[in-house]
Amino acid sequence: MEPRNIALRLSYTGTAYHGWQVQKNAVSVAETVEKALASVVCHPVRLTGAGRTDAGVHAQVYVANFRTASGIPAERLPLAVNTRLPDDISVSKATEVPDSFNAIGSCRKKEYTYKIYNSRIRDPFYVNRVWFYPKLLDETVMAEAARQFVGVHDFAAVRSVGTETRTTVRTVHYFEIERRGDIIDCRVCADGFLYNMVRAMVGTCIYAAEGKLEAADIPAILSSRNRTLAGPTAPPDGLYMTNLWYDEDVL
Repeated sequence: MEPRNIALRLSYTGTAYHGWQVQKNAVSVAETVEKALASVVCHPVRLTGAGRTDAGVHAQVYVANFRTASGIPAERLPLAVNTRLPDDISVSKATEVPDSFNAIGSCRKKEYTYKIYNSRIRDPFYVNRVWFYPKLLDETVMAEAARQFVGVHDFAAVRSVGTETRTTVRTVHYFEIERRGDIIDCRVCADGFLYNMVRAMVGTCIYAAEGKLEAADIPAILSSRNRTLAGPTAPPDGLYMTNLWYDEDVL
């Protein structure tokens, strides 16, 4: 049988994993899913994921694809794989896609949501799921800072040294900050993200709320390409991949 290209929609909490990407000396989400898939399709599997998520980062929506010569119908794969996966990873959909489909290369836009628990009293049910931030934050000031990042910019000032990229220019379609009770949601959508870019953008918005910089300073910070002028990198626990856009019906 000719190999088929299968796209998986999955979700996971990343607390127990050293990110999505397969690592030599640490447990990753990709390796865990690859082993489960291999036991279903009876051959080694190599997954291509929608992007690298760091250690401790979560995904409510994630897409990966792999090739298989197995004849198992795609719609039967989620249940078969989930019986072999730990409780913190779940495959919700499998779709046969064109051979040209690639989970990262075919992705047009991505959305991440960063969650801050802004209360003086911590909530044990949110451990490893949010950034617990006890100092009161003004979400309107944060939202004004967030708006400065929207558009086409060089985002070198809000990335950590890590994966090398051809260019640090990206297009941010929206960066919205909204409070619901004690939770502040920071939702950002772009055509792509640099290493730690979302977490550094959130840290910069928090610096604005604390009066350590003005929202009006952010365009100059971006122009400087100087990482030390922006805010700190927020911890990984509060970061979720929450939406992806493809031309194919894989979600």
